[in-house]
Amino acid sequence: MPNLRLALCQTDPWVGDLARNGDEVVRLTKQAAEAGAQLVAFPEMALTGYPVEDLALRHSFVEASRAALVALAARLAAEGLGGVPVVVGYLGRSEHASPRSNRPAGSPQNCAAVLHRGEVVTRFAKHHLPNYGVFDEFRWFVPGDQLPVLRLHGVDVALAICEDIWQDGGRVTAAREAGAGLLLVVNGSPYERNKDDQRLELVRRRAAEAGCALAYVNMVGGQDELVFDGDSIVVGADGEVLARAPQFEEHLLVLDLDLPAAAGDDTDGLLLSDGLHLVRTELGGEPQAAPAEPLTAGVAPRLSDEAEIWAALVSGTRAYVAKNGFDSVLIGLSGGIDSALVAAIAVDAVGAPNVHCVSMPSRYSSQHSRDDAAELARRTGLRFRTVSIAPMFDAYLGAVELTGLAEENLQSRLRGTLLMAISNQEGHLVLAPGNKSELAVGYSTLYGDSVGAYGPVKDVYKSLVFRLARWRNEEAGRRGEVPPIPEHTITKPPSAELRPDQVDTDSLPDYDLLDSLLTRYIEGDEGRDAIVAAGFDPALVDRVVRLVDTAEYKRRQYPPGPKISAKNFGRDRRLPITNRWRRG
Repeated sequence: MPNLRLALCQTDPWVGDLARNGDEVVRLTKQAAEAGAQLVAFPEMALTGYPVEDLALRHSFVEASRAALVALAARLAAEGLGGVPVVVGYLGRSEHASPRSNRPAGSPQNCAAVLHRGEVVTRFAKHHLPNYGVFDEFRWFVPGDQLPVLRLHGVDVALAICEDIWQDGGRVTAAREAGAGLLLVVNGSPYERNKDDQRLELVRRRAAEAGCALAYVNMVGGQDELVFDGDSIVVGADGEVLARAPQFEEHLLVLDLDLPAAAGDDTDGLLLSDGLHLVRTELGGEPQAAPAEPLTAGVAPRLSDEAEIWAALVSGTRAYVAKNGFDSVLIGLSGGIDSALVAAIAVDAVGAPNVHCVSMPSRYSSQHSRDDAAELARRTGLRFRTVSIAPMFDAYLGAVELTGLAEENLQSRLRGTLLMAISNQEGHLVLAPGNKSELAVGYSTLYGDSVGAYGPVKDVYKSLVFRLARWRNEEAGRRGEVPPIPEHTITKPPSAELRPDQVDTDSLPDYDLLDSLLTRYIEGDEGRDAIVAAGFDPALVDRVVRLVDTAEYKRRQYPPGPKISAKNFGRDRRLPITNRWRRG
């Protein structure tokens, strides 16, 4: 069997930064070439970043991407790297009209190309376009109709893009028909809980269907609310895991693969399954025998559930801060569990010296909460100050009579105004502390605790907030470090502290009960009757469903946050604000 040394580059592209992304392609291709790689692959749209959303509809951006691709091919050759074929994703356009999608020639396409010896030797577009969950690719792109196959060092390598293997048939079946020895898939697959298990099962199944080894390269980092976890995988035709990259880390995975020799027949242009036309590209190179000591990449250990979620939250926060040009963050630190967890995430994401926290006590703030906030600052080394809102609160009440909810919300809004003033003055990015349970039922104050540019725990239910706090403290203990979150913050009853002796259970059910109900209604899309049939109290279901439905206007005005669930409040779940349907 011929041997092929393959390099998968698990990178973090920045949307719109063509120059930076091109530099990364050159840098990692050089590392791969130094390791003896004969084929190098980068993720989906690695040149433009992903997803580009409606940037795809801007002609100038499409043409800039295409020009950058050509320039990248020339640069690789100029730097002595032209002899190594490089597969890189980019934003392209169709050469012909697409009757199936009723789109004219020149429409945007989600493309990848092979760069070799200073030229763009082949281009192809994603065949299956996802149009569910966070994806809107029917809105932007025209599907491709080719199966590209590279003949390199005596091996046929079929190429595909992400969704091409998540759907049945298409390029997977066509790869078998073409007799490919390897199916190489470039991906921009966002993270959600337990997706690594789904991904492994998927690539094993598709390798069996394609009848060949399968290499899957994914990106890392974050883009707005999406987080990418890497987890690049190579499996044999029998499903054996040959290599697996770490999660949430940039990584260069290089390994030797023994692959079937390419068939000798010339079948270029053959019509395959799903209307795909076979396009072969001859890249040359003599078949190589396996080296005396084959290079193996190993299988990175999997993270625990809590560790995986924590890494996603930290990665998403770090990416959002850095990619939007900020060096530091600002948090209102109340002494409660949500702001404590957000502060701990921020410290891990950007470093304690770059985390600025403000305690903003009012007449109702307990001393233990003030002490808990100060203690967290001491444990982590973040920057901490106290600014009382009592004088501002009294001034407002002296000017206008407010009681009840209006009085409670005033405190939260004063805090939000103060945070934004400090942000404007000092240049920090404000992080909002709201969790998914509270956002679901509207237990947050517009222009108060919803103030901020990013919400690190926006997709984290309150019960999970507590789990993550305990896990992070335990993890600190395992490392021999000081646990960042004071134990009292975790064990005390949660409270907004906007009136005397207030606790969350005055207004909401126990969080474990609430979250189990919300999971059914939000992630599961179960209706009222189905939830009652599952054993939940009908009155409670009616109340929670009503709260969720009537809080949509608040969620629309909440900042983005890292998606970790199958259905987050954002791109995943799009319901009308003005809505009279109340049956669940």
